[in-house]
Amino acid sequence: MLFSSLEFLLRFLPATLLLYYLAPRRFKNPLLVVAGLFFYAWGEPTYVVLILLSCIVNYGLGIAIENNRGNARGRAALLSAVVLSLGLLGFFKYSDLLIATFNNVFGSTLALLNLPLPIGISFYTFRILSYIVDVYRNQASAQRNLLSFTLYVSLFPELLAGPIERYKGIAAEIDDRKHSIVLFAEGVHRFVTGLGKKVLIANNIALLLESCRTTANPSVLSSWMGIVAFAFQIYFDFSGYSDMAIGLGRMFGFHFMENFNFPYVAQSITDFWRRWHMSLTQWFRDYLYIPLGGNRVPKLKWVRNILVVWFLTGLWHGANWNFAFWGTYFGALLVLEKLLIGRYLQRLPRFVRHVYTLLIVLVGWVFFELTSVPDILAYLGNMVGLGGIAAVNHEAVYLLQSNAVLLALAFLGSTPLCTAIYDRWSEKVAVRAVFMPVFYLAVLIASVAYVVDSSFSPFLYFRF
Repeated sequence: MLFSSLEFLLRFLPATLLLYYLAPRRFKNPLLVVAGLFFYAWGEPTYVVLILLSCIVNYGLGIAIENNRGNARGRAALLSAVVLSLGLLGFFKYSDLLIATFNNVFGSTLALLNLPLPIGISFYTFRILSYIVDVYRNQASAQRNLLSFTLYVSLFPELLAGPIERYKGIAAEIDDRKHSIVLFAEGVHRFVTGLGKKVLIANNIALLLESCRTTANPSVLSSWMGIVAFAFQIYFDFSGYSDMAIGLGRMFGFHFMENFNFPYVAQSITDFWRRWHMSLTQWFRDYLYIPLGGNRVPKLKWVRNILVVWFLTGLWHGANWNFAFWGTYFGALLVLEKLLIGRYLQRLPRFVRHVYTLLIVLVGWVFFELTSVPDILAYLGNMVGLGGIAAVNHEAVYLLQSNAVLLALAFLGSTPLCTAIYDRWSEKVAVRAVFMPVFYLAVLIASVAYVVDSSFSPFLYFRF
């Protein structure tokens, strides 16, 4: 079940909200647990057992870690939790990649397992690991209520994708949270904003991407237009989902962390990764980069730390070596910025720094979107005009003209301009009382109408 599906918008969400606000306080958490498991089971009933197993085992291990913090038993419980969580993730997500790589290297013919990937396993595994490590570090208290811990893992607004909320960030709200009309209204506004991003922008710009990708007459213009379309699609798709998750959290009294901060206005690659999927970047920083020594080690080890973290960041996104290369590509660029070009980059005009960043990010999206080396090299060649393709042709011009308004909206929506306008005018009574409700209602109606009339379009990050 997707947040942008009719089943969710017209059935699941209204029913859950109604039952939640009618239920006495002591029944609200059990209701959310049931809702979360039902939400997950809608698409993958078998793997509900996997989530419940992870909850039960890690609940017990968290208590064992707290009771034995600092001794051998505590360390053994920590190791058991990490091995179990990463083992399940590795088995379901990376088994076929390792088997296929082994077959290619040694010429063997081992059969692939072809296991269906549990949706959202990368996200809820990282949430569980953050809880376990924070308890071991004495940065969070072990949850003594199994139902409350299960709620943390299975909370449906963030069950299948980001943000990767840490337990200590919402621990207090699991058992004691506030509800108000103002908070609920904020949640509705944020949810509708995300729904509009996903349905009205990401889904439509995906059609442009498909046209550029499948054209029989590629040109330099269509190649650049295609990767720009993918950049907008993945941004509005994932930031839209994050907005919807944050909005849903507000409706139920939770405050989830922000996940995006207009990454396409970044002035460097370092700045870009402070703005893109911030919960994941912070997770790898706190639970891998710093434990490896961070930057408080000799320079060679620091470079190793950066490359290891970004290799694994890339591989986290998908079970294919192109993702690992994509992550390593950005890791190498971050090292380059820190050691060589960062000081010179700061002296350049903002526009130049911005163009530099966008070019690097767009090239990176080629590695991310295409999975085979020949396809990647061919696409990069098309972007610079290799192979004798035309710089511009009629088909590319037609696609650009047909999608000019959509591209302009995507461009504006990826900058802080709309937020700045909202912040300036939202305090005016007429705007707050009349214009904004009408605007959000129009976005909601347009989004639902689009969903009714469109074909299935999943969130990109569900496959990760």
